[in-house]
Amino acid sequence: MADKIYMFDTTLRDGEQVPGCQLNTVEKIQVAKALESLGVDVIEAGFPVSSPGDFKSVVEISKAVTWPTICALTRAVEKDIQVAAEALKYAKHGRIHTGIGTSDYHIKHKFNSNQEDILERAIACVKYAKKYVEDVEFYAEDAGRTDNVYLARVVEAVIKAGATVVNIPDTTGYCLPDVYGAKIKYLMENVKGIEKAILSTHCHNDLGMATANTMAGLINGARQCEVTINGIGERAGNTSLEEIAMILKCHKDLNLVSNINTQFITPTSRMVSSLMNMPVQPNKAVVGRNAFAHSSGIHQDGVLKNRESYEIMDPKEVGLDENAIILTARSGRAALKHRLQVLGVPMDGDRLQEVYEEFLKLADRKKDINDEDILLLVGQAGTEGKRIKLEHLQVVSGKGVKPVASVCLDIAGEKFEASASGNGPVDAAIKALKQIIKREMTLQEFLIQAITKGSDDTGKVHMQVEYEGVIYYGFSGNTDIITASVEAYIDAINKFVKN
Repeated sequence: MADKIYMFDTTLRDGEQVPGCQLNTVEKIQVAKALESLGVDVIEAGFPVSSPGDFKSVVEISKAVTWPTICALTRAVEKDIQVAAEALKYAKHGRIHTGIGTSDYHIKHKFNSNQEDILERAIACVKYAKKYVEDVEFYAEDAGRTDNVYLARVVEAVIKAGATVVNIPDTTGYCLPDVYGAKIKYLMENVKGIEKAILSTHCHNDLGMATANTMAGLINGARQCEVTINGIGERAGNTSLEEIAMILKCHKDLNLVSNINTQFITPTSRMVSSLMNMPVQPNKAVVGRNAFAHSSGIHQDGVLKNRESYEIMDPKEVGLDENAIILTARSGRAALKHRLQVLGVPMDGDRLQEVYEEFLKLADRKKDINDEDILLLVGQAGTEGKRIKLEHLQVVSGKGVKPVASVCLDIAGEKFEASASGNGPVDAAIKALKQIIKREMTLQEFLIQAITKGSDDTGKVHMQVEYEGVIYYGFSGNTDIITASVEAYIDAINKFVKN
């Protein structure tokens, strides 16, 4: 039977310490509920003594979620522990996470103390926390640089004092995977009473080894891992929840499983990125924009024949509809043929070869090739035959003026008009358009690209619109970027509106 790995998410504590990424209480509750749906076992909701805002967030998150354990961080200070206990009073399952630094760097330079004094303080903080809650987690800060023999003494002592979980942080991201794994193994083999507690990993990514170190810890006996969505956190960040979850899912040979519902990974990633104003790098594992994108012709051909040729994960497993075949100068005929089929223009033989040769010429000039470019190549572009056309657009906008847009659409020869205000001219125009096209559709992506240079530049707009669970792409180019935006939205709508 597989061993369960408990997922301890600290997005709302360690992750929120990133400068500029602070959330208000309402936003924290939103994230906490998403984490509950995702299936995390423990949510570290904050550091209550640090501020009234953190205290309130722990209280409100405790009320808002049902089954995950709610954890509050403290130092090895009685006041911290008292405040944390008060903040957790509404939690269905509450945990106090307390601890102290154990490396010589911390003992000598941070605390100006000695190993025996730190050992006594560690025992005392666990015993004090135990007066308030049954579930107490102890962290040995900078355990990654702590001597293993002394660390084992501390771990043994805090378990005896009542700790149910002992956190072994690589606080500075210094450890190599084999060293960190050996540290966990040493503790598993040399701590008396280790079976009474769970060892936890908490790895930072300063040298890019957070995920590798975490996996080394789990393989060697740790059964809880402390992670964040998108790997956010102080400095270079923490271990990514999505990376660990998918490693466990892909490597069934490890006989380790988590409770994570992986299909919620992408939506949760995007929510956290949006709320914290922290974009995910395109090549980020699992959740990056390019994680399932293929631009090499050899790769594209292999993926189209069999997804597993170049993908070890099905995009649907992490909440994505499909992989992306990105057309560039390195793409082959198979990829172009596939894209033409998706666009409803099946092609083969000599005609495909002709279009492919023109495609290569265009790809040498342009960095990215979009659907509109391809349709232009095969003579399918333009508005002829489109059911919905933009007849008229007028926008009033400027400093101190509420943007207002009036739109007139030609739908199968009949004219329809509407007006709306918005946060900006594009928002106002799209809201007016939606008053006419009464469908439940969501704008998923909005990209503007410059084609030429100068004040008379032509802008090309790319949009992704979701309707009934399917993504439709819209494109347009115009020197008036507001007009181009509305036309791109209409272009997407034309692809799903039949009547």
